[in-house]
Amino acid sequence: MSAKIKQLESLIRPAISALGFDLWGVEFRSAGKQSTLRIYIDGPEGVTVDDCARVSHQVSGILDVEDPIAEQYLLEVSSPGMDRPLYTLEQYQAHLGHQLEVRLRVPFEGRRRFKGVLNGVEGDEILLVVDDHEYLLPLDFIDRARLVPQF
Repeated sequence: MSAKIKQLESLIRPAISALGFDLWGVEFRSAGKQSTLRIYIDGPEGVTVDDCARVSHQVSGILDVEDPIAEQYLLEVSSPGMDRPLYTLEQYQAHLGHQLEVRLRVPFEGRRRFKGVLNGVEGDEILLVVDDHEYLLPLDFIDRARLVPQF
């Protein structure tokens, strides 16, 4: 996790908690003139559009005052959804046995994309079973991991 993401999380987590939600994760994507700060929130009874608007209003005020991002950006507040992204070891641990899609920052054993069942968490690595083959993927290598919804 980058230092910028950690800084953003420490700034906004208290306000999100005060509104009764958990900060699920933060993404900052810089793309030329249009950067996006995406904040995922979760709650015991889920998240509504009105909840996202309230959190967006509070977080926007904090970010305007603290000004941790020098460039222009679009603020998005969302529920993690059924295909929720995973960011922390605790989130991975809570979803053992679920199917994941994982994209790595760097190739691992010649691959960057994996789709398999999360079978364990060992130290700072996740154990993913893909077609009867086990991969121990370092969390630092993971660019993005999402649950695959099962219907």
